[in-house]
Amino acid sequence: MHLDLSELSQLAPIFRELFKGFHISRRDPELYAQLSNFQDQYRGLFKALGFELVCDTRGFYYFVPDLAAAQVNKTAQRLSLFTFILVEHLADQGRDPMSVLDGGSLGRDELPSLLEKYRDLFIQAEVQTPDELEEKIMRRMTQLGFAHEENGIYRFLPPMHRFLDVCLSVQQDRDLAASLHSALPLPTPVLVEEESPEELNRTDDPLDLSPFEESEEDALARAIAQEQQEIDA
Repeated sequence: MHLDLSELSQLAPIFRELFKGFHISRRDPELYAQLSNFQDQYRGLFKALGFELVCDTRGFYYFVPDLAAAQVNKTAQRLSLFTFILVEHLADQGRDPMSVLDGGSLGRDELPSLLEKYRDLFIQAEVQTPDELEEKIMRRMTQLGFAHEENGIYRFLPPMHRFLDVCLSVQQDRDLAASLHSALPLPTPVLVEEESPEELNRTDDPLDLSPFEESEEDALARAIAQEQQEIDA
């Protein structure tokens, strides 16, 4: 494939955002349009570096590393657990979880009661106060492109479907177990014991949100050099 770097005018900011785990969606119109218009070129360039550029049909892009170990990333665990909690909380209130998490919103003023209701589960995520809930979960959601906060209102963005898919899969398993009258109820997802920073930062889980070890400048330079060598050859 011929690669014309002059066409990839947003290469640096796109790589920077994807590299740190951000999800690029239509809320980032310039970057999203560039990826959509030159998707094959970007995919080929990033593949040379060992990254898989994923385009979800619901309107967002993200990176999946090709090589990693088996430990689940702590941030991904927290966000998955929070989504699971929120789905159950909204259902208990008679609100449609899909309508809230698929472009809907949640007010900051709802967080204290949510924390109190599911305190035992939040403790697993090392979240015990409203400030910790905002710092460790809600702020990370906005930093990674899963939500947008404005005036105390968190509006959820299309990348939330990554966590919704996990929750729906768990619920389907529970429904199947119930239909079979299983005596082994499926547990709510729990966090694994944290062992070491190295283990926590490496995972083959598709929801891994940890940063990659190589610096973004070195990684980008190496990808471009590799692609250019292929073109020259």
